Amino acid sequence: MKRMGVLGLLCASTWSIHRAAIFVVLGLILNLGVVCNGGKTSTFVRQIDRGLDMPLDSDVFKVPPGYNAPQQVHITQGDRHGKGVIVSWVTVDEPGSSTVLYWSANGKQMKAEGKVKTYNFYNYTSGYIHHTTIKKLKFNTKYYYVVGIGHTERQFWFVTPPKVGPDVPYTFGLIGDLGQTFDSNKTLTHYERNPVEGEMVLFVGDLSYADDYPDHDNVRWDTWGRFTERSVAYQPWIWTAGNHEIDLAPEIGETKSFKPYTHRYHVPYKASGSTAPYWYSIKRASSYIIVLASYSAYGKYTPQYLWLEQELSKVNRSETPWLIVLMHSPWYNSYNYHYMEGESMRVMFEPWFVQYKVDVVFSGHVHAYERSERISNVAYNITNGNCIPVKDQSAPVYITIGDGGNLEGLATSMTEPQPEYSAYREASFGHAIFDIKNRSHAYFGWHRNQDGYAVEADSMMFLNRHFLPLDDSTSA
Repeated sequence: MKRMGVLGLLCASTWSIHRAAIFVVLGLILNLGVVCNGGKTSTFVRQIDRGLDMPLDSDVFKVPPGYNAPQQVHITQGDRHGKGVIVSWVTVDEPGSSTVLYWSANGKQMKAEGKVKTYNFYNYTSGYIHHTTIKKLKFNTKYYYVVGIGHTERQFWFVTPPKVGPDVPYTFGLIGDLGQTFDSNKTLTHYERNPVEGEMVLFVGDLSYADDYPDHDNVRWDTWGRFTERSVAYQPWIWTAGNHEIDLAPEIGETKSFKPYTHRYHVPYKASGSTAPYWYSIKRASSYIIVLASYSAYGKYTPQYLWLEQELSKVNRSETPWLIVLMHSPWYNSYNYHYMEGESMRVMFEPWFVQYKVDVVFSGHVHAYERSERISNVAYNITNGNCIPVKDQSAPVYITIGDGGNLEGLATSMTEPQPEYSAYREASFGHAIFDIKNRSHAYFGWHRNQDGYAVEADSMMFLNRHFLPLDDSTSA
């Protein structure tokens, strides 16, 4: 009896332990089902070492031959609607001419005159920086242009966009945080060879990374300009100012922010009523593109705040259905890098984004890729506790594309578990394409550098928030 009692006690104890273990396992399974409710985190394995800038004697940095030959040639949209182009370049030996000769295939040769400037940064003196705006161009026309008049002439070309309208198809490339590493070169090559050819690049900030060098070595601004010329001399890039453009260095006497950037890269900010070149807007085909400044004041009553408040009210979705916003610092980011840096700007502007039904927001800063669901976090106030982002079909998709390849390397540490608002994330270098089909549909594809040129690692068919506001989530 006594032995049986002990055995029974042992059996009961064993069953209790097993039962407890079962409950623990079930609890873990249920818990995983609750908290691991985000989208997809890629399992792709890639090199995670810090990037390496290409050496100064690399062929991509080669100075064009000839006396006073124009270099670092780049173009951007020069007006509100796409009938103007700003042509910029640098000469080294002497100022030379700021004239641009241009013509279409069956048109007569015309010319535009510009201005030249220089700047000093610590112990560096820039070359002669030319900016010339060509105006009153015809839509949907290929133009040839020549710079370097009177010395070594160089010829390039560009194609103007179609006339602004609701069903005009147009294809944008997306690049951010590019730098000038070997990975940067792969990114640009991948974009150039993508069979879905981009017609304009939406660049979300952080250009040269010259400020990562001692004394903000501005020679690296020159090399970056020569490196990107092979693309940006032929199709416009739309510029967004990032933190690496600030170039504030009081320890060496440089107390004016954005000095190299604003001298080298002009934008048509006055055409949209902006008072500074860090926030502005343009129309392109069927899109209305708003560029915001993460590193300029945006609190209530500031110039950027007041401008955006008026700007969003001007958007006519019957004319430009696709409302696109560019900024550098992301508002929704599930990486441990730059986590919540954009939070104060989100608090100020997100209600407007939902009110006006912005289609998509592109940002950089985080050196990786991420795409969100359509979500908002505008219900919160100090008493209700509703501080978790929720799905919202009036809200934009937020895409982080800061994966151009710069020398600081990839952002590989992610918050866990993956938040519900995050649809796809991957720490790889690459670029993206946003291909507008008509007023209701646009196709987005993200391409990692390690894949073939046509391969998409992530994609989404966008449904326009004004004309077709249905659920377009890839997890719907």
